[in-house]
Amino acid sequence: MKFNLPHTLTPVFEDTSEMLLAWRRRKLPLYLFLALCFNLVLAPVVYAASSSQLSRSQAWSLGLLGLLIVALSVYLFFVMFAPEKF
Repeated sequence: MKFNLPHTLTPVFEDTSEMLLAWRRRKLPLYLFLALCFNLVLAPVVYAASSSQLSRSQAWSLGLLGLLIVALSVYLFFVMFAPEKF
């Protein structure tokens, strides 16, 4: 079954396919987006645990710092035990 698309929609689908291919090639923007989404869950937990002694921006920053420390620890763990990949 073949669909005939209107002439105006063809560039939209081509652009979308190019964007999907670019996402497959570049993983960093995807990882940053996922980290920020995870921080949306983590920041309120940090804010609640601090008994309102921290501002929301400080809780957000501490959440990002914690994610960065965990990511760096995982990276260094893999570099130590599989250095030939890096």
